[in-house]
Amino acid sequence: MVAMPGLMLLDTPSLYYRAFYGIPESMTSPGGMPVNAVRGVIGMIAMLVRRYSPHELVACMDADWRPAFRVAAIPTYKTHRVAEGGAEETPDTLAPQVPVIEQVLDAVGITRIGVPGYEADDVMGTLTARASGQVDVVTGDRDLFQLVDDSRPVRVLYTARGVKNLQLVDEAAVAEKYGIPGRSYADFATLRGDPSDGLPGVPGVGDKTAAALITRFGSLEALLRAVDGDGDLTSGQRARLSAARDYLRVAPEVVRVARDAPLPEADLTLPAKPRDPAALAALSECYGLGGPLERLTSTL
Repeated sequence: MVAMPGLMLLDTPSLYYRAFYGIPESMTSPGGMPVNAVRGVIGMIAMLVRRYSPHELVACMDADWRPAFRVAAIPTYKTHRVAEGGAEETPDTLAPQVPVIEQVLDAVGITRIGVPGYEADDVMGTLTARASGQVDVVTGDRDLFQLVDDSRPVRVLYTARGVKNLQLVDEAAVAEKYGIPGRSYADFATLRGDPSDGLPGVPGVGDKTAAALITRFGSLEALLRAVDGDGDLTSGQRARLSAARDYLRVAPEVVRVARDAPLPEADLTLPAKPRDPAALAALSECYGLGGPLERLTSTL
């Protein structure tokens, strides 16, 4: 995998969940608090910086994990993850680690961006849209395959097999895996749905049919025009798509990441040394992070 110094965007929630489930909770601080996710995220960042040498690095955050505009469009959006009180259902031993991760990022000087009313995906989509050079998006979420664009280039470093075995996803990889044009993942995902996000999709349209339709018509918009006109559709396809018209009218707003979230002004440059050494030393001592933080700071 060729290093491409440029902008690297971290899907931070995806990374800390992967670290939490990939590292035993027996990894604790001197006070007995599990710090498996904290140590894992620090280690992942150190490895990514060492391997890819990005000039800019942003830890993208979920300021709102279930934005109102998506729920208004599709009320079932992420309902299965809603805990009592409306918050996101998060493992009890992970929740206290997230603020520590944020404190570590701030002390190191890694820019952290979250925007009220938007998910981390939307931060990544907006930063990608604004970027003038190459972008690497580090995530375990297939939804972000919609950002790949060979012409810029934008690629996804997919963590499904672990951060040490990153899968490079570009337009060719999307086309090979799903049988669709490389930039058509959002339209494909809209048609087939995604139970993990509470998106029903079009009943009777699975991966193969969705891929065939998007490949044939080029886009969801063109497909819907064909439904209304004399497009080359079977009677069954036309009936299923017509019945799902209300869903298909609102679903793209839910599936597509925002490209225009109101991000704050920020310096995205990867620091060469910690911004707040004293705070970092205090965090290291409190949570037993000496080894991981030494590796990260030496890598910087």
